[in-house]
Order: sequence, then C-alpha cells, then structure tokens
Amino acid sequence: MPYTPAGFFCDRLIRERERRDGEGSLSKPLRFCGQDFAVLKQECLHKKSLFEDETFQATVESLGYKELGHKSNKVKNIAWKRPKDICENPQFIVGGASRTDICQGDLGDCWLLAAIACLTLNEKLLYRVVPQEQSFAENYAGIFHFQFWRYGDWVDVVIDDRIPTFNNQLVFTKSEERNEFWSALLEKAYAKLHGSYEALKGGNTTEAMEDFTGGVTEFYEMKEAPKELYKIMKKALERGSLMGCSIDSLVPARFETRTVTGLVKGHAYSVTAVEECKQSQNKEIKVRLVRLRNPWGQVEWNGPWSDNSKEWASISKAEKEKLQHQNAEDGEFWMSFEDFKKNYTKIEICNLTPNALEDDKIHKWTVSVNEGRWVRGCSAGGCRNYPDTFWTNPQYRLRLLEEDDDPEDNEMACTFVVALMQKNRRKERKMGANLFTIGFSIYEVPKEMHGNKQHMQKEFFLFNSSKARCKSYINLREVAQRFRLSPGEYVIIPSTYEPHQEGEFILRVFSEKRNTSEEIENRIEADHPVPAPASAGEESEEDKQFRTIFQQIAGDEMEISANELKNVLNRVVSKHKDLNTEGFSLESCRSMIALMDTDGTGRLNLQEFRHLWNKIKQWQGIFKHYATEQKGSINSYEMRNAVNDAGFRLNNQLYDILTMRYANENMNIDFDSFISCLVRLEGMFRAFQAFDQDEDGMISLSVLEWLQLTMYA
Repeated sequence: MPYTPAGFFCDRLIRERERRDGEGSLSKPLRFCGQDFAVLKQECLHKKSLFEDETFQATVESLGYKELGHKSNKVKNIAWKRPKDICENPQFIVGGASRTDICQGDLGDCWLLAAIACLTLNEKLLYRVVPQEQSFAENYAGIFHFQFWRYGDWVDVVIDDRIPTFNNQLVFTKSEERNEFWSALLEKAYAKLHGSYEALKGGNTTEAMEDFTGGVTEFYEMKEAPKELYKIMKKALERGSLMGCSIDSLVPARFETRTVTGLVKGHAYSVTAVEECKQSQNKEIKVRLVRLRNPWGQVEWNGPWSDNSKEWASISKAEKEKLQHQNAEDGEFWMSFEDFKKNYTKIEICNLTPNALEDDKIHKWTVSVNEGRWVRGCSAGGCRNYPDTFWTNPQYRLRLLEEDDDPEDNEMACTFVVALMQKNRRKERKMGANLFTIGFSIYEVPKEMHGNKQHMQKEFFLFNSSKARCKSYINLREVAQRFRLSPGEYVIIPSTYEPHQEGEFILRVFSEKRNTSEEIENRIEADHPVPAPASAGEESEEDKQFRTIFQQIAGDEMEISANELKNVLNRVVSKHKDLNTEGFSLESCRSMIALMDTDGTGRLNLQEFRHLWNKIKQWQGIFKHYATEQKGSINSYEMRNAVNDAGFRLNNQLYDILTMRYANENMNIDFDSFISCLVRLEGMFRAFQAFDQDEDGMISLSVLEWLQLTMYA
C-alpha cells in the first residue's frame, strides 16, 4: 500500500533516528517486519510449539501473483511442508556449505543461485548472510533467520521452515543432499524480502551479490576494458572483493558447452588470484597470471600455464609455492593475463564496503551513502535532454580530498566509483512496476562556489557541460561506473531518463581515499517572517477602492471575518483575467486571518487587512513572473524559484511536500494555491521564531502547544 505524504516523511524520520541509534549495521541489523528472532524463538520453545510466520504465510500469496498466483494451475498441488515431514534426519548444513548445495528448481532465479554459489567461496561472508548455530535438532522451534543488505541497511529476516513441495519434493531450490535445507531456507527468506517467490524470477547475479555483501559491482567488457584492468583486479582482490567472469555464447543452444581449450561458454567462473611471477632464466621478465575457478569443481583450461603445461618449468620452486601451483582436477587453474583477456568476454567485480570484512589487513574502499527520492512535479527532472527540469533533480556535492597512492602517468587524481540504485522496483513488480531507465552526470563546481551548499540553478547547467557521466542510461537496478578526477568539488545529478517518474534511490560513492558526499540542502530560513508595519505612503486608486469595500463589508465594527475576507478577495481577483484561479476557499482565508491576526480576535481590522493585501500584491507579482500566459498558473518545477523570490529558503524534502500539497494533477499551481502556500509558510516560520528564543534552530513543544500551533495555522 503506498504511503501518504505524511506517512512517508514520518517513516523517513523514524528510519533516520534508527540509524543514529546504530540500527541497520551488521552488528545491529534492522528487524524486517519488526520481528525479533531471539524473542520469537524463545516464545515458541516456552510454548513447545513450532513457529508459523504470519507475515509470510504458507499460502498462494507468498508463491506469487501471476504465473504462481491464484489462477495458475502450477500452484494447485503445492503443499507447504517442514523438513521433518519431507525426510528423516533433516540438517541445516551437511559437511559445510558448498556450491553443490544449490540446485535450481522450478523458478527462474538462477541469478540468485549463482550468487549464493559464489558466496560459498568466502566463508566469512557466507556466515554473515547465513548465521551459524541454526539446527533441526537442538532447540528446534521451526524458526530460522538470514541477513541481507537492503538499500543501505542490514536487515534480519525471520522465516518459518514450511517450504513449497510437490509429491514430497522441493519445488524450488534444493541441495544434492536430500536432507540439507540451508539453501532452500535462504531462498525463502530472500523471497520474503521481495514479497513472493515469483518476484525473484529473472535478474542479475550481481544484484544478489550486492544484497549479500553491501558491495558495489563494476562490469567490464573485455574488448572495452581499461588499460589498467590488471591493477584494478589486483587491488580488488586485496580488498576482499568478489570477482567473476564469463564467456558469452552467441547461440543459446551452446550455453555451457566446453571449447577445445577446456573453457566453457555461457558459464560463470570465479577469479581467485592475480599475481606476477619471475622467470628463472631472466628475472627481469615478469609474467602476469590470473587464477580462476570453475564452480563445477572440474573441467579446466588446457592452454599455457594450465596445471601440466611446460610454462611451469620456467619458474623456480619458490615461485611455484608462492602461487600454490597444484596438478589436480579440482576446477582451479592459472592462465596468463593476456590469454584471460583473449578468452573471456566480461568480468564483474563486487567491491566490498568497509564493514563487510573486519580484517584490518584488507585494504577496503571508503564509502558514503545518500538516500534520495524523485518526486513528480518537483524533483523528477529527467536527464540533460530536458533542460527546463533537469536542474530540479536531487543534487549531491562530492569532495575528493586525497589523491591515489599510485598515480598513473604522474597524473594526480582520485579514483572513485559512483553507484546509483533504484529501490523497491522488484517488490512492486506485482503492482505493475518496472525498472526505470536511470543514470547520472558529474559536474565540476567552480572554485568561487566551493563550500557553497546552495542547489545549482538552471543557468549553471545551461552553460556548463558535465565533467563525467555514466556511459548510458539503462533499466538496471543499479548503474555503476569508475572515474578518475582531480581533487576538488563536484556535483552529482542522479536522474531517470524521462522526467516525471517517481521513485526512491540510493547514491553511493566508493573511493580508494577519503571522500565526502552529501545532498545539497539549502539552509532553511525566511527573509521576513516578522510582520512589517504597513507603509504610510500615498494611497493608490486600488487602495482607496479596497478601503471603501472594506468599510462596506466590515460595517461599524471595522473588522472582517474569514467569510467576508473570502468575498473581498474573490471580487478583486475575478477582475484579473490573466490569473488561473478558482477563487480563494474559506479554509485559505482562515489561514490568512491566522497569519495576520495580531490581536487574537479571529478577525482582521483595517491595518491587518492592509498588511495582508500588500503581501498578496507582492506575491501576485512573483506569480505573474513565473506563470505561463496560456495557463495562468505556475509549473510545479518553477515553484522552488517562486518560493525563493518570496524570501523563503527550503530544502528538497520541503519542496517535495509543497508540490504534493499544492499542485494539481497536471503538476501546476494556480494563484489561490500559491498564495495559500506562502501564507502557510510565513505563518509557520513566524510561529517557530516566536518559540525559538535562543535562536539555535531548535524548539521544544508540549502536545498542547503543538496542537495549538498547527490547528490554528
């Protein structure tokens, strides 16, 4: 169910507070669906009952929504069973977790299973995702848990052990050992994270790899690989990164077929080492080698530097020991870096975040993470092809502070990776959501603007080209790319390709050295929230007419109510044919009285009314400046400029709220909505300043004060 605007922002504030309390880290993961594994397990043991997960029930809804939904014949004979009802002596893990524990079932999630298989090669990472000491014997209560990285936070996902079966066989992932269940339960927890098993159909191995590590993945096509690829691979392994490679097969029928060199097309390999060795006869000559592993555990390369090749005779025994050379049909083999580039077509590197491994000896990336949101009509500006709205996208200031240790060609530069990930699209697939086409651009900030945290305006992007950008906009969950730029300040603009597409994202920056990145947030302030005395200048003809109208309506009391104010304003506004307005509502006029009512009568006297009218005339001039002649209204993207001209500096979250609150379905703001918005802004700023006696930007309110303030505004 989608959030209301208020619900969304309340939820966001709660998440930010949780992070300040340390929630979301590996040591203190968030509880998915609010479930505490230890508490739930203890309750089941105390009651001597088996856990049944009410948040992911053993029903069709958990299977899927279309091919595995209610109308599908595939689900009619599926029975949810616990391992103890499927076989004798069920085990969580038998003889250690390995690639043979992962066999695909009737679900197109080979991308997920390939990632799990790769994860088994790194035991430390594996047992972060699959907590140990889970069992079907000691303290068994039918409850298990797994941990995943999810959009910047680690979450602990609790499940029961009821698994879909058909004729007493597991329908989805299974192990070669019939009584081993860790991989099937891991798949179930990942399905719960995304809403159903069917939500896992189709994907990219690196998507799951990042969810298992919190890392960021770089893709390289060998034919377009950078000249420093060897150095990139070596550094990646030094940081504990996970690395895979493959050979494309142009003909689908020839997937996973062995070539004459012993390599397999359409098959994923793991890169396990990158080394240089010296030849015995000429120690000046260094040979660059790559060690790979076929996850089958057999079928190896038979070319130069393969297990039994003559090249091994050219290096010393000490070099062989350093490389851990073995003659064994174990699926692992060496080859030269040049042969590696010739034979493989692509390589994927999953770079780990600083908290993915605790070993201080491993050199890791530094990383900064920013959450963001594209809001239709406000901050969903689309790509550079849409100059009128591109500048309204969220903006992130990047400061590259330190050069790399080993500059290339004596060029002092900073290496970093930018990764833009869109959130929740897989989970929302059942509601028709597809992946947006996303990308980003990087602009250099002029030196005179360093330290200035103001949102860059439209003119900057009209007259400045990007310093760097992603290769292409693409409909993947994440777009990531490596760059080398000089130390300095930059601004990153993440966007969808088309404007007006609404969604959430996270932007991560990984760098070899120190960097900082943060959303550009204008300082929240107002130029003139305190009432100014009415001008004592000569009355204009319009002012005289207003005085006359005011006296006619106010009568002897010389005060007008909200309903009378509505009549006055609408009589005048109706004469301005260039303004798109449906007339001021009674509610708007009540807000105006609340703003100008300095004596607390709930009505306006002549002086209060004159002050209000002067403001409305000033705001009317701003409105006309930005309003289009055809529509007589302001485009919501221009609203931030109009609000700024009226003297209010807001941040992106507040602009989002104003758009949702005051724009119509066509993302336009008419005159009365514009005035109502400014009245509310000025009233709230003024009230805040009245409470902020020490001017520290913080106030404390009782529930009574809060309700008095907000209900009368």
